[in-house]
Amino acid sequence: MELIGVDVASVRQVKVFFERSIQLVDTLIHETEGLPLLAPGWIDLQVNGFAGADYCSPVTSHEQIAISIRAQFAAGTTRLFPTVITGPPEDMVGALRNLARAKGSLPEGRAMEGFHVEGPHISPDDGPRGAHPREWVRKPDIDEYRRWQDAAEGAVKLVTVSPEWPGITAYIEALVSEGVVVSIGHTKANSEQIAAASAAGATMSTHLGNGAHADIDHHSNYILDQLADDRLAAGFIADGIHLSPSFLKVALRSKGVERSILVTDAVIPAGCQPGLYRLGTQDVELRDGNRVTLAGTDRLAGSALRMDRGIEHLIQVGGISLPWAIAMATRNPARAGRVSSRQRGIAVGDRADFVEFQYDPERNSLTIERTWLDGEPVYTRT
Repeated sequence: MELIGVDVASVRQVKVFFERSIQLVDTLIHETEGLPLLAPGWIDLQVNGFAGADYCSPVTSHEQIAISIRAQFAAGTTRLFPTVITGPPEDMVGALRNLARAKGSLPEGRAMEGFHVEGPHISPDDGPRGAHPREWVRKPDIDEYRRWQDAAEGAVKLVTVSPEWPGITAYIEALVSEGVVVSIGHTKANSEQIAAASAAGATMSTHLGNGAHADIDHHSNYILDQLADDRLAAGFIADGIHLSPSFLKVALRSKGVERSILVTDAVIPAGCQPGLYRLGTQDVELRDGNRVTLAGTDRLAGSALRMDRGIEHLIQVGGISLPWAIAMATRNPARAGRVSSRQRGIAVGDRADFVEFQYDPERNSLTIERTWLDGEPVYTRT
């Protein structure tokens, strides 16, 4: 197979030869007008559900999961980490088991690169806890982690924890020793606890800037501590709802775009009509303007963001270039999430996951033309 387009990272017109992986990348001798832009497929490290499928539920049908993945293909996403949030132990294990079976049986399942467990070892406080149900927050338990991995057939690749818990450094060290990425999130940890978590091997911050107290110290707090720690890459929900323009700009400048990651934190109503939906053990509401809240409240409960819309927002509001925004959706999450053969861009040996798209700089809009997964077209715009 071959593709011809403009490599967004190098701005070269290239012909890419591939099977399941990239065999050759050749620069065109003669420039051609009207070629599509070409980039690696997007990678979303935090997606709780999409298009009516709840990844946190142990009874979500595999048909619903397949539909949700195809909907993400249409947005340019080729690899995702389905995310299971804080809930009853049996529900979390059941959700992971259900996802693992879908991963192994569905044609679309190979897009599920690994699973992200967000909680339950997070802060119980209002604010840092976010929309996670308080009654199921609990202390770190390595035996519980083993049950997750058993149910997930070893596919738990990312775990979000709060470093405020006693014994957390040993827990982090144990997970990291098995190749699991540990991320700091939903926390009220102090500076020493965050530094200790980084020293123990934590390498990410989960949706930094969200899941926090309404009032925090202006000069010393867990958001600034994570921004200042160069050992931590950071995920950002760039939907225009979760983060103010000023915070997004300052955070990108502080963390550095090379350590910044676009995530959706999408939940079940993403891509659906406004209304009530079930997320894990709680009801959520998709309101006009793509705002998702716990039903009957103004508390955010995930997002309805698509990755392509997030890239647009990074450019328009974050003030970064198209190539850097694409890096935040491709190489950066691949490196932070340890996604093998996806960390160099369009390069020989990397997997043949591509997005062909058009970009209108006047309107700051992306139009996905085709999406490829493992060398096969999985979406074509009609």
